[in-house]
Amino acid sequence: MKGTAKTAFMLLVHNHPEQLNKFLMQLVEEEAADVFIHIDAKSDASMRERIIRHPHITILEERVAVSWGDISQVDATLLLLEAVCNSDVHYDFVCLRSGQDLLVRNGFKQFLAEHRNSLFLAYRTLQEKDFGMVKIQWPKIVRNRYANYHPLRLLRRLLLLLYKRGVHILPNRRYFPEHFTLYKGSQWFTIPFEAAVFIIDFLNKNRWYYPFFEHSLVPDESFFHTLLLNSTYKEKVINTNLYFLKWGESLKERNSPQCLHIGDRALIENSNMFFARKFNEQFDKEVVEYFKARVKLDRANELVAHKY
Repeated sequence: MKGTAKTAFMLLVHNHPEQLNKFLMQLVEEEAADVFIHIDAKSDASMRERIIRHPHITILEERVAVSWGDISQVDATLLLLEAVCNSDVHYDFVCLRSGQDLLVRNGFKQFLAEHRNSLFLAYRTLQEKDFGMVKIQWPKIVRNRYANYHPLRLLRRLLLLLYKRGVHILPNRRYFPEHFTLYKGSQWFTIPFEAAVFIIDFLNKNRWYYPFFEHSLVPDESFFHTLLLNSTYKEKVINTNLYFLKWGESLKERNSPQCLHIGDRALIENSNMFFARKFNEQFDKEVVEYFKARVKLDRANELVAHKY
């Protein structure tokens, strides 16, 4: 291994600044990385002032109001990508994470140095029966997050069901190349700096791309995946987001990662993943303190490196 990888972390945050500060210290102690932060425009006005000041932490001035299932998730990520690409630093990797994450395994810098040309992105090919996610022109009110039996959530299910059966209501008529394959997956990624530059350059040169996804459902789970996996970077993509997540079991919770607690410690550690989410100190502070004390970005891992 030659040296270590210099990483720009991009964080999407909206609450819990004191907990966020613990994640930040995992990342920037010993000047191990740079961090770029987007604060949701809907967040409390004091949020910015409660985040630690550090020469390796940059908080974006421009902010968007981020909503679940909406293109605003993509917009916030693009602001972060542009900030990283326009900085004076040439990073090795760019890593998108949330403010409710923690590092849960040492050796991440070593790991990246051993996989310098790889992209880490969890994905699957979007099947034709599921094209309604992107090929319906979803009204914003239908894209919002609702409780299980809210009428608009039921309407959303109905529109998807009808699309599967060939009834295309509110079709997305925006241009999209026939030779492109649609992909879907987790919004969180770790990619080489050159791939981040490629994303911005591609969007500047291909103005049709963004509008196609603008009114799609949960576009953050397909926008970057489809772009990268229809490029020459596809062969370098490793199908993982390097996260441990615990999914809910009920209908209400099965599509959302659940808050982690100290009882999940063994599951987290045995997963061999470098990150976990989501954490909430108000739910369980002990597990946050446990990983904060034991894991740092610049700390080596004595265990055998995970192979992909």
